[in-house]
Amino acid sequence: MWKSILVFASLALSAAACLASDLTPVEKRWLAGAWPVVVFAQRAGMPLDITVQPQPMPGAAPLALGFVDGRCKLVLSMRGNVDAQATLDRIEPELLDATLELMAAHELGHCRRYLEGTWLALPAGFTASVPAGLSPELGVAYVRMRAVRREEGYADLVGLAWAYAHHPQSYARLHAWLVAERQRDLVPGSHHDTLAWIGAALAHGVKSQPSIFAGAAELWDAGLVNAD
Repeated sequence: MWKSILVFASLALSAAACLASDLTPVEKRWLAGAWPVVVFAQRAGMPLDITVQPQPMPGAAPLALGFVDGRCKLVLSMRGNVDAQATLDRIEPELLDATLELMAAHELGHCRRYLEGTWLALPAGFTASVPAGLSPELGVAYVRMRAVRREEGYADLVGLAWAYAHHPQSYARLHAWLVAERQRDLVPGSHHDTLAWIGAALAHGVKSQPSIFAGAAELWDAGLVNAD
């Protein structure tokens, strides 16, 4: 299942991305689909690099984001990873490029939050609560899980804002694909249960002005009460 999981430096990101001639057909397909988002990030001055994991990475998220030394790393972990092709196979062929753009824009949402220094932080006026009866250790884990869930919700909205801006004619179908992905093996309230946000993004779309990030933040803030 495609799920965006932040990749930290401890995963030993490769020092340099593989040369194009060394990429596998699956890696090339993902990169080709994500490329408009990469170009957007470059033009916006976002410090974004592409890292291809050269070693087998079974079970890893095919596409994820890392943040190392002030730079965002778009990480492809596709070698020996059946989920990389399986994710492509679940996408309608005519929506493939637009869906890969949505996924890349999702990662760009994570990048934006890191660059702003707001990763895992709640907006002003919101506080994190812990259910009664949890041990201190479980309480810490619970707060962390909910914080990651909020970040995934924001990133999903950035992806949808990109889709709304760049593929408006396909927005409803792209939204339906994202809902289906988030419902796969869903554990309610867990890290990737972002349905409270993306469910609200269908009727009105996600504003893409003045930016995909601002549009996502507006709907994200409005959904925090229902999500938490």
